[in-house]
Amino acid sequence: MLRRIIGAARLDIHTYEEVEADKSANLQAFAVVALASLAGGIGLLNTDASSGLGGLLYGFVFAIIGWGVFALIICIIGTTILRTPQTDANWGQLLRTLGFAQSPALLRVFGIIPIIGPIILLLTSIWQIVTTVVAVRQALDYNSTRRAIVVVLIGLIPYVLVMSLLLTLI
Repeated sequence: MLRRIIGAARLDIHTYEEVEADKSANLQAFAVVALASLAGGIGLLNTDASSGLGGLLYGFVFAIIGWGVFALIICIIGTTILRTPQTDANWGQLLRTLGFAQSPALLRVFGIIPIIGPIILLLTSIWQIVTTVVAVRQALDYNSTRRAIVVVLIGLIPYVLVMSLLLTLI
């Protein structure tokens, strides 16, 4: 699993292809999302954005739900609206690749460090956007990174709407 986390963070397309094909990697992807959520929560503890241990648990549950929702939205957009002739993907494949795409977020735990913490949080966020695009490109079998970027950008709109609705209901 550690090899896959490092490979995903390094943008290794072979790692994403391996995770996409490995149906037994769902639990590993879940673990990456869970650990990334906890690392992010710890990284925010010294900031105004922190809401303590309750917020950590709430953020954990919300991260898991968000991961599934985003994978479903990307699956729908990528396999229907922006499908290419070579596109062959399902929700499970996107769930796994997008789970491992959160690997850079494991470093958010260092956001707790005074002065450099906010820089670490910013850089890991940018890095995670890049890994997400690579995960989408590989899972949807796109030849174009541009197409993957468009899918991610379009997918963010319904994702934000759904997650905002969930926030108001909880």
